[in-house]
Amino acid sequence: MAESTIPQRTLAGWDKPDLDLTDADWQSGSQGRGDVQIAFVDGFIAMRNAGRPGSPSLIFNPGEWRAFVLGAREGDFDLT
Repeated sequence: MAESTIPQRTLAGWDKPDLDLTDADWQSGSQGRGDVQIAFVDGFIAMRNAGRPGSPSLIFNPGEWRAFVLGAREGDFDLT
């Protein structure tokens, strides 16, 4: 397999740790019917696609998670 020629850059302001999510206790957001799962790990909140658990997870600090949840409740992400 050929190595990527795209240079890897550290994102400015990226202060997220490289969390080990191997033994995370993943919880479904909608009684098992949704496609999103979350886990609380080392003071952070990880979110992943339940249908593709091996894909990358989003990592939120508590303030970011609160803003995300409040925005979702207000319909900020409603695409319909």
